[in-house]
Amino acid sequence: MHVPMTAIRPQLEICAQAPVPTKHGIFQMLVFHWPSSTHAEHGLSPDHVALVMGDVRRKSGVTLRVHSECLTSEVFGSLKCDCREQLEAAMAEIGRYGLGVVLYLRQEGRGIGLANKIRAYELQSFGHDTIDANRLLGLPDDARGYEPAAAMIEHLGIESIRLLTNNPHKVDALATLGVRVASRAPSLIQANPFSAPYLEAKRIRMGHALPSLIDGSAASSGDGK
Repeated sequence: MHVPMTAIRPQLEICAQAPVPTKHGIFQMLVFHWPSSTHAEHGLSPDHVALVMGDVRRKSGVTLRVHSECLTSEVFGSLKCDCREQLEAAMAEIGRYGLGVVLYLRQEGRGIGLANKIRAYELQSFGHDTIDANRLLGLPDDARGYEPAAAMIEHLGIESIRLLTNNPHKVDALATLGVRVASRAPSLIQANPFSAPYLEAKRIRMGHALPSLIDGSAASSGDGK
């Protein structure tokens, strides 16, 4: 699928696109630009990515993952979360279907930025969970916004989506922005001893639809940062 490089909305512009071969198949990568004050404030990139496989225009129930950037996990292999595994699992599932989209939003640390995320990690090393660490820094529990995702979905011409997430708040946020969420599919990843406390805090304090963890051995997911 080739998308003309034109202005889409006053805030959303497609800047570049090319086919990208991966171990899960060939995706069309589209780079979108969405400037905002939040990005500038926390040092986040205004450039977001859509990985598209197949012709999704005018399709219903398209398998789609809205994934937020996690440098620590996806690049450096941090075990504190399961973001890299979430991304890989979504790409693999789309590859099996031959149709779907990953929207990769540049919202590091649930939207607080890399530096603040590492400051929160330091507080977590002293026993604070992910929520209290953010609050001690005077930051919101979750600063992400899904306006770019909604605009990208609209631009791709998708009628409705099958959303890969364990986060019911993400479903609600997208629906509020006009995205038709036909269904939600869980994405369960095996926890490890480092990620288990983080994921349990998300389950208990953020309402993520996760199974309870016992000694960090149960299957679960942190649903990306």
